[in-house]
Amino acid sequence: MDLRGFLKIVTRRWPVVVTAVALGIAAGWLATAVSTPVYEARTQLFVSTRGGGDTAQLNQGQSFSQARVQSYAAIVATDQVTQEVIDDLGLDTSPQELAGRITATAPRDTVLIDITVTDTQPVRAARTANAVASRFAGAVERLETPRESSVAPVSLGVTERATVPTAPVSPNGPLNLAAGLLVGLLGGAALITLLETLDTTVKTSRALAELTALPVLGEIPLDRGAPEHPLARAGAAHTQRAEAFRRLRTNLQFAQVDERPRVLVVTSPMAGEGKTGTASNLAVSLAEAGVSTCLVDADLRRPCVARTFGLVQDAGLTTVLIGRAGIDDVTQRGPGGLAVLTSGAVPPNPTELLASDRMGEVLRELADRYEAVIVDTAPLLPVADTVGLAPLAQGVLLVVRAQKTGREQIATATQALRTVGVRTLGVVFSMVPVRRAESYGSYGTYGEQQTDTKRARHRMPTPRSIRAPRDGVAMSYLAGDK
Repeated sequence: MDLRGFLKIVTRRWPVVVTAVALGIAAGWLATAVSTPVYEARTQLFVSTRGGGDTAQLNQGQSFSQARVQSYAAIVATDQVTQEVIDDLGLDTSPQELAGRITATAPRDTVLIDITVTDTQPVRAARTANAVASRFAGAVERLETPRESSVAPVSLGVTERATVPTAPVSPNGPLNLAAGLLVGLLGGAALITLLETLDTTVKTSRALAELTALPVLGEIPLDRGAPEHPLARAGAAHTQRAEAFRRLRTNLQFAQVDERPRVLVVTSPMAGEGKTGTASNLAVSLAEAGVSTCLVDADLRRPCVARTFGLVQDAGLTTVLIGRAGIDDVTQRGPGGLAVLTSGAVPPNPTELLASDRMGEVLRELADRYEAVIVDTAPLLPVADTVGLAPLAQGVLLVVRAQKTGREQIATATQALRTVGVRTLGVVFSMVPVRRAESYGSYGTYGEQQTDTKRARHRMPTPRSIRAPRDGVAMSYLAGDK
């Protein structure tokens, strides 16, 4: 995965990254809030030797002090020092616990010893540091005093007494927040990478075309209001969704030009991918373009066409298949002169009915009456209804939902259509998320937003003047005229 691909993933999954960063910062703030403040007091001692004042003796004493100063630093936190400090200050602690809060260092090539004491109380930290320095100096002088002498060859003097600290050294609020931010960014990056690896859905039309080896005839944008208003027409005639169905209609005209189908089955790998909406809006778009079109609801398990158009469902395709009525008796009218054959009553054996010879006769009769017959069918993978029906049509349109359908499901559905020998014209990528909320109509109706003077100069053609060529192309294609 290159940087550009990773940035695309971040753009698509930015809520995950934002959440991870927010949690990291919150964890850093919480760690700061619940931590007990720790203060640090520091004192410094200078190690010198007692002796003569000539240069040779001074140099010899300096070398002696430097050679032993590291050893002195190692005994600062020993019990003989800490116990005396506890007794002097009356501390409620043990020598070992106090030793854990004392740090002594001797900078290289110096005779200095730095003593640092940490405590939860700033005043006690300073008092303890000064007491440690005093008791430590006495302990070293006692250790260095020879038995035959009462004077130690070394002397430790305090060069810097500990003062009461004004601010705690821990917790470090800014550092904790920065660490939380960094952990959040790294965690978010790791999480979206994991999610992307586990996510097998198809997100782009290019990936869909590569997976299916079929042309993508249309991309239908996601419309949150589609469940309440499934038909992209009337007041929504200039939306992105409505224009997408017009493009689908146009692209369909150029698919398989040498063998133009009259009966077109619309299906999907799984339920909830927008196949009924695609079939219904495509049929309406063809009818409004002047193509005599019939929409057939052949999803005999969960029929939705009647509800989409507000029509009667009880009498329809199944009524014709069992011979209780003719096609003309149960055909209803939809918008734009569209003929609609609803599903009728839901039968107990939909697979057998749809694969029957009678179903083939009904489709042939409809193909003789209409220039285009759009058949909405059941999903491919859950049931075998469409596999039995598809060979009776001249073409199939596969609807795939963006960022929802798995790659394996798409591949299986495509292979199922190839297995039965049906001609798949292409794929429709449905419910594609869009970044901008503007509709195509805001551009397409730009001329209507001009002033009266500009309208007079740049008058747009009337719908009647542009309809005939479009209708002629659509009718010529779907009717099979050369």
